[in-house]
Amino acid sequence: MSPMPLPRVLAVLLASLASACSTMPARDAATAPLTFVVVRHAEKATDDPENPSLSAAGQARADALAARLHDAPLVAAYATEFRRTQQTAQPTANAHRLPVEPYYARGPADEVAARWRQAHRHGTVLVVGHSNTVPDLVAALCECTTAPMDDREYDRLSLVRIDGDGRATLEVQRYGAPSTP
Repeated sequence: MSPMPLPRVLAVLLASLASACSTMPARDAATAPLTFVVVRHAEKATDDPENPSLSAAGQARADALAARLHDAPLVAAYATEFRRTQQTAQPTANAHRLPVEPYYARGPADEVAARWRQAHRHGTVLVVGHSNTVPDLVAALCECTTAPMDDREYDRLSLVRIDGDGRATLEVQRYGAPSTP
């Protein structure tokens, strides 16, 4: 038996590779399970008592959040109308070429959560809120109870995963530098 000519060998290998790739599961947002990542805004500066920006530590935390979610199949980023929440979400949204969609900070958590659960079926959704709104948003998204958030707590990251049957699970993690008690 004579060896196969090189162009024929390459054609067979490429066809085999294409066939193998077509059977591999996709790793994109359309097939990823629905996950909400809910965080409080990062540390704020003292530049404006009503609507402060992020401090240097806060910007570092926002960057840590972007690094943490770098490989996530992010489909949306939401933040309240305040500068500190927008600035916390922006590095992550920029990395995924998404806008930061504003939501009203004082809106009823159950209505906002229902709207988000209706709008998204797959992928990862970032939500940035405040110490007095994040626990209620998480509770509404997972239909579970959550711990209150201390005003000095900036490193809590709540993951609400929703399966195909609509059942939610909550996992609380930490990110960035530890918050000072």
